[in-house]
Amino acid sequence: MVRSIIRMLIPLEKQSEALEILGSTIEQTQYEPGCISCRLYRGVEDARVIMFEELWLGEADVQRHLRSDKYHQVLLVVEMALEP
Repeated sequence: MVRSIIRMLIPLEKQSEALEILGSTIEQTQYEPGCISCRLYRGVEDARVIMFEELWLGEADVQRHLRSDKYHQVLLVVEMALEP
């Protein structure tokens, strides 16, 4: 199994846009071959924190996903982050 976690600090004024994009991505990703789970979390201690987590059966499944248009949307949200 392969687990991918992206933790981002998203400015509060961009939160709704980021959550909408990631929510849509999750709806599509969870039905991809090899996807075990895809989840989105928000920080309790820091409201700017968004964490995007994916769990895949294997490396080939992840690689296929990373090349998809859906994953491009995740990268757009990463670009909104306050820190690299």
